[in-house]
Amino acid sequence: MTTAQSARLHDLVHQRFEDEVAFLAALVKMPSDNPSGDCAAHAEHAAAWLERLGFTVERHRVPDDLVARHGMISVTNLVVRHRFGDGPVIALNAHGDVVPPGEGWTQDPYGAAVVDGWMYGRGVAVSKSDFATYAFALDALKRSGLPLNGTVELHLTYDEEAGGEIGPGWLLSQGLVRPDMAIAAGFSYAVVDAHNGCLHLEVVVEGKSAHAALPATGIDALEAATPILAALYAERRALQAATSSVPGIGSPQVTVGLIQGGINTNVVPDRITFRLDRRMIPEENPAVVESALRDLIAAAAAAYPAARVSIRRILLAEPLKATAEARRISELVGGHATAVFGEPVRSTGVPLYTDARLYAAKGVPVVLYGAGPKSIEEANAHRADERLRLSDLEKATEVIARSLVDLLS
Repeated sequence: MTTAQSARLHDLVHQRFEDEVAFLAALVKMPSDNPSGDCAAHAEHAAAWLERLGFTVERHRVPDDLVARHGMISVTNLVVRHRFGDGPVIALNAHGDVVPPGEGWTQDPYGAAVVDGWMYGRGVAVSKSDFATYAFALDALKRSGLPLNGTVELHLTYDEEAGGEIGPGWLLSQGLVRPDMAIAAGFSYAVVDAHNGCLHLEVVVEGKSAHAALPATGIDALEAATPILAALYAERRALQAATSSVPGIGSPQVTVGLIQGGINTNVVPDRITFRLDRRMIPEENPAVVESALRDLIAAAAAAYPAARVSIRRILLAEPLKATAEARRISELVGGHATAVFGEPVRSTGVPLYTDARLYAAKGVPVVLYGAGPKSIEEANAHRADERLRLSDLEKATEVIARSLVDLLS
């Protein structure tokens, strides 16, 4: 890319930055919480905005029965395609569903307030921001007049918080999109080319209810669940002995995130259900991890043979591993990010799991890059007062525009 081309893209992105901020605010102000996962209306809202910006938007509604099987209410995925000429198809993927706001906010989670250069709101960083980053990077390319070869596609999807299978996973499996490479939602100060995998299991412990005055006449499901939970927490401590060789990944983790059960204070509980999240580093084999966890739970449950224990898999997300082609894209994006941000932007891994893995599973080289602060903590992602520095949004848009020019030249 020439200096003149870089300057031209900088100007084009800056010219419409107020429109980009308005677009992001409009997306934040309309809830798309998952759960409950009733996201079709938000997709239509986003599509209408994109059409006013001059894009042609495909609306791909996922069948209701499939949506229900994934625990959601409605999903419409959006695809925008712009062909510059013969050449590779590059997908830019971000998700519009967000986790519910929870408690503790000092700003309206659906207000999109701007305070000291930061916009606040649920999804403003993860990842409604990258609806804006990618749309306005493509907008700048369309207006640049540069001789480019290939096609840019926006894949704007709505089930990342539920696993991604009916978002990009569904678009890919249905043959609705067939990209040659992809960039997925990320943050501005690092390019991610590897991340953890994730296994979710649901464990149900069933006993027999009884009056609390005569507990021996029942089978206490909570008492039977206790050694299983103790074994899982001991496993979490043991997992700290292993560390991934990929920078930024760290150790495997296990967390019991949901638990429910019991009938009343004066009743021996007859059923306890809990769900666990096991984060797998790229070096781990998911099948081996799941088998070992099931064995650990079965061994702990043996202490209370009168109780019945069942295990159900909720989610299995494979780790994302860097490929040679992904590293090439990562170096290219990182080079432009370093130039635009004026500080080193390097490749790294993250302990999350993302929709990017679904592209990798189809053999599509993929990296993560987009608008966001230096860390999940700084962004307040998935917690109160999620925020995005608006200057990062503008710079990340320029980085994506520059990168696309190189990838399409």
